[in-house]
Amino acid sequence: CSPLKLEISSGKLARFADGCAVVQLGDTSVMVTAVSKMKPSPSQFMPLVVDYRQKAAAAGRIPTNYLRRELSSTDKEILTSRVIVHQLFFLFPQILCNLLAVDGVNDPAVLAINGASAALALSDIPWNGPIGAVRVGLIDGEVVVNPTRKEMSSSTLDLVVSGAPRSQIVMLEAAAENVLQQDFCHAIKVGVKHTQQIIQGIQQLAKEQGVAKRTVPKLFTAPEQIVECVSFQFPSFSLEKFPEAECYEIMESFNVVLKEVFRNLVLNEYRRCDGRDLTSLRDITCEVDMFKTLHGSALFQRGQTQVLCTVTFDSLESSVKSDVITTKSIIRELGHGALAEKALKPVIPSEFPFTIRVTSEVLESNGSSSMASACGGSLALMDAGVPISSPVAGVAVGLVSRANSEKNGDIEDYRLLTDILGIEDYHGDMDFKMAGTNKGITALQADIKLPGIPLKIVMEAIQQATVAKREILQIMNKTIAKPRASRKENGPLVENVQVPLTKRARFVGPGGYNLKKLQAETGVTVSQIDEETFSVFAPTPSAMHEAREFITEICKDDQDYQLEFGAIYTATITELRDIGVMVKLYPNMTPVLLHNSQLDQRKDFKKTRKSPYRLSIPFLPNEQVKYFGRDPTDGRMRLSRKVLQSPATTVVKTLSDKSNIVVGGAIPEPASSTS
Repeated sequence: CSPLKLEISSGKLARFADGCAVVQLGDTSVMVTAVSKMKPSPSQFMPLVVDYRQKAAAAGRIPTNYLRRELSSTDKEILTSRVIVHQLFFLFPQILCNLLAVDGVNDPAVLAINGASAALALSDIPWNGPIGAVRVGLIDGEVVVNPTRKEMSSSTLDLVVSGAPRSQIVMLEAAAENVLQQDFCHAIKVGVKHTQQIIQGIQQLAKEQGVAKRTVPKLFTAPEQIVECVSFQFPSFSLEKFPEAECYEIMESFNVVLKEVFRNLVLNEYRRCDGRDLTSLRDITCEVDMFKTLHGSALFQRGQTQVLCTVTFDSLESSVKSDVITTKSIIRELGHGALAEKALKPVIPSEFPFTIRVTSEVLESNGSSSMASACGGSLALMDAGVPISSPVAGVAVGLVSRANSEKNGDIEDYRLLTDILGIEDYHGDMDFKMAGTNKGITALQADIKLPGIPLKIVMEAIQQATVAKREILQIMNKTIAKPRASRKENGPLVENVQVPLTKRARFVGPGGYNLKKLQAETGVTVSQIDEETFSVFAPTPSAMHEAREFITEICKDDQDYQLEFGAIYTATITELRDIGVMVKLYPNMTPVLLHNSQLDQRKDFKKTRKSPYRLSIPFLPNEQVKYFGRDPTDGRMRLSRKVLQSPATTVVKTLSDKSNIVVGGAIPEPASSTS
């Protein structure tokens, strides 16, 4: 367990809010406020707003955007807000989480969850809390509660557990590196145990504050007369019997009857609305290599849920570049995409020459499109030839329960449903999504619509999901069981170009002109790996062929002879500039600069900024210059004319071997020059 204590305080900040709590772990502090309207809304929709915002000032930084201020919510902020929402399904206040200080060691997201719980507990807003939350890691086989950022870097599990009183579970969210089922279940149990300590602390704080809760406004319920009529006369029901009834009253009455029929069918007859038994999967079909031009593609169909997944390869640099044109992500799409990414990421090889982009187009949706995306994404990765360690599959498990009103609403009977439909999610009590390989678990998300469920039900759901996951993998393996041995012929290529330091300026061109031209004409991107190695990424083999021709063309006349340090050569002047003269030591050489400071010994010449045109130097077409090697920073030649104006012995050297740019190979060993 983390040696640091989690501290919760209240009463000093934001006292106009209905409730406010500051949660601190180490030197990380989060302030959470809760506000709710006094009057009930006439709408049947109960809005719950959670806004989690990271402040640059909390980390001692200034925002780097051009406005120098926090802009719209980032993906991490939205996903953290979404996690907090999952804890508070039955409420409708506004929750605002502000980061006051971040120490870079302790994660503020879990603090925000506990802060929201404390703020509501300390307010007069009625709710079913409090709850407590912890982050659980698995490091070298040992469970660690609230690990630090450094500890999380070596953890094979990132699990957030939210618990309610009496060791009930409210929410689970996890990303795992193929963690075994028994280890995963043990981590949940440890997490639940530690949430109870936080809950007890919040309860004690609320008791000391002694704030009385508001009277809960009477919410709309469907009229009993209409409900009875719909229930007994469903086929022949007529609106004429209730001429004064509002439209939403009729709709809500039908919903009440539908929900009751649905739940009774599951609880009493062990049957589901589509005729399946409780543990059966819907029909599954899989296809790969849907489109030949794509790097990888797959179609995954499970019942009425259909996803088309594609895999695209790009250069490694593309993973850190952002497009100018961006669109706002829908929160649901962002959350589902993040869950599918968690499911697939652990099986992706750490060393891969390309950036991998997996997309999932949901063409039909009736239950768990996120888990279908995990299945389809796994198939598409194998179709693309990505050497994933194991195929991945995912499934959603639902819950229908009956509570005992005489025992604090405890669950007295329940049924778990494998591979739930949309209506089973809507009228059920839980959406438990789990993904993984044959060996272990890679991702889990449990959205529980009750104030809490016992640990026993969660353990059974994990076991039922594990059985279904393996059955799905068997079906997927009939289509493609392992990654293709090689990538498709029309896929991208990466080659290394060895460029001697002396050639770098010519290869890159003025201001990177040659590389920009290469990208514009062929779509090829070039990035520098080290001083003498460049990586060339081509989206297609034909583009790589064009790139080779382009590189050969720009460098074909580059015959840089081996020059000897301290030797004197005859230079041909090609151009006069303000800062000096451009000279060539041999006919097909790229002109280099002989700077003003190296032209003449005169003192007034050293201080002047005039061009050589106005310095009255009697230049000849060919001038003697002395060679002082290359500048170690940019590889440019260092030549001097002025050092020859003092008595010196001149030695004429013979130019010999060449050093050229090599595509896809090593730099040739330079031969020594002769005199």
